[in-house]
This record gives sequence, C-alpha cells and structure tokens, in this order.
Amino acid sequence: MKLGIVGLPNVGKSTLFNALTKAGADVANYPFCTIDPNIGVVNVPDSRLEALNKIYHAKKIVHATIEFVDIAGLVEGASKGEGLGNQFLANIRETDAIVHVVRCFSDPNIIHVSGNADSVRDASIVQLELILSDIDYVERRIERVSKAAKSGDKILLKEKAFLEKLLDHLINEKPARTYPLDESEIPFTKELWLLTSKPVLYVANISETDIGTLPEQAKLLREYAEQNNDKMVMISAKIEEELQSLDPQEAAEFIESIGIEQSGLDQIISAGYQLLGLISFLTIGEDEIKAWTIKKGTKAPQAAGKIHTDFERGFIRAEVVKFEDLIANGSVAAAREKGLVKSEGKEYIMQDGDCTLFRFNV
Repeated sequence: MKLGIVGLPNVGKSTLFNALTKAGADVANYPFCTIDPNIGVVNVPDSRLEALNKIYHAKKIVHATIEFVDIAGLVEGASKGEGLGNQFLANIRETDAIVHVVRCFSDPNIIHVSGNADSVRDASIVQLELILSDIDYVERRIERVSKAAKSGDKILLKEKAFLEKLLDHLINEKPARTYPLDESEIPFTKELWLLTSKPVLYVANISETDIGTLPEQAKLLREYAEQNNDKMVMISAKIEEELQSLDPQEAAEFIESIGIEQSGLDQIISAGYQLLGLISFLTIGEDEIKAWTIKKGTKAPQAAGKIHTDFERGFIRAEVVKFEDLIANGSVAAAREKGLVKSEGKEYIMQDGDCTLFRFNV
C-alpha cells in the first residue's frame, strides 16, 4: 500500500511524515520546503503477530508494510503548472490512495499561503486542482477516442459516450470516485489513471490543546469529507512527533494520559486498509511469522501467489485456522483435534486473520 501525503504548503505534511516514518524529512516555515518527494516505509501494527509469537517463538516476525510518500505542497493553479504543479500531480498519480492533510489550527507564527486556516476552502483548493487535471486528461482522451471511433467501432463509440458523461461529472466539480459507474463502463476505467478516482483520507491536523475535542475547523472538514464518502481522522502532528521519540511503553502511557485511543499511525493505517479494501492473512512457523496484505475477496490460490507464483500455479488446498481459534487452543494440532482447521479449495475466499498453510504441487 502506497499512500501519498498531500496538501497545501505549511499544513504539517512533512511533520506528520516524519512522525509516521522517522525519516527525518526537512521541515521549515516556508512554502515548498519539500520539493522532491520523501519516501518512508513503516510496519503495519498488528498485535496478532506478537500473540502468535508467544506460541511459536519464531526466529523472525515480519509485519506487512506501508509506504508513505511526502509530496510537495500544492497551490492554486497547480493544474496549469503553478508552484510545483506538474511534478506534484505526477507524484500523486503513482500512489494507491491520498492522505490529504488539512490545517485545522491557528498559529500566527506559521505562515499560511492563504493568510488563515479555513479547512473546507483549503481542502477544496486541492480537490479542484486534481479535478482540473483530470478534466484536461479526459478531454485529450475523448479527442483520441473520437478519431478512432470514426470507423464506426461500437466499443469505441460506447467508450466515447462514457468519457463524455465522466467529463460532465468532473466539470460539475465532482471527483471521479463519485461518478455513478455502470457495470458496462467498468472496462473503460482500467486504463484511466485519474487523480480524483483515488480514495482520499482527510487528516485534520489539530493543535495539541484541541486533543480530545472536535474543533470547528475539523467538524467542517468532516462534513466536507462525508459529502464524497471520504474518511477523516484527527491528528496532532506535533503530538505524533513527540510520540516517536518515546519507547513503545512510554508511548502507550502517553497516549492513554492525553485521552486518545490510537496513535496517528494506527488511525491512518486502519483507515487506509478500509479505504482500499485490504485485509491480512498470516503464515506461521518456528522460522517465521508473517502478515500478508491482500484485497478483500481474494481467493486462496491468488493469496498463495502473494507468497510465490509457484504456490498459485500448483495450488492444491489451503489449511486454514482462524487466529482466535489458534490462540484459544494454543497450537494448530490442538485446534485440528477440535475440527477448527479447515481444508479449503480453490474457491475459498480468504478472511482477515486466517492463519494459513498452503499445499501445492511443485
């Protein structure tokens, strides 16, 4: 999973990126401090791996990972090349989902490109620039398809009709992800790399003093996000930065003391998994305990293919025990005696937390 952290300049993107990844990206009180994207890879927190390790005492625990990309700040006119516009838009195109950081605090000591923080206005600026970029892309695509469709090809004519409806949707300042896609139109979207088709998680960056409350700017941002069925989490980038300087025990105590349930990293990853429809299955043994990320709805052979292509090609069956059943019984053998280890075939749809052994022909 690759998440692009975007937003206007000076909203706390790089501070949040550093807190999440400990990558040490430059943070400064001026626009475009970030020019080239910073990239950091972090483990996906999963307490199930540690619980399994109490049984197996494995030589190695391997978490699923997530890649964060800290992308240069966007300004009004980016779709026409203003600021670092073209570079910014190209970097977003390479991500799976967008983490849009919006400043929801006031601080006269930190420059704001528009003079003051207004969460809905600021979020709208970024979204509109992405929509304008998509409009330009779709218009060029319509031009190409129209020329090819002069032959009378029915499929190309249908694609042209779809693109024209999508263009109208975008012109009305609606992101592509809210377009009411008909099943017959799905094939036409496979090569459409639209920026506004990507899932969006809004991060309301609030001040330390607003922890435990719902500030007005964050409330307005949540309402704005819900209009497009997007998600929002509230985080204080400064608090997250402090958390990363503590050891896990101290961090847990600090989180509890200030009254938040999860760290920012946990909130973002949890919301990211939901946005992208992801789950994890687990493989276990004395050598290694590992989490593997797959899409919801993935069948057993394709999940096996995540480990090695030979596993998918020669798939025979998957031996599956639910994480909770394995922990409750203390071993696969004990769970098997109670009939809790299931032998699943090619049509089995993997579930989150499945502890799985794949059987296959070489």
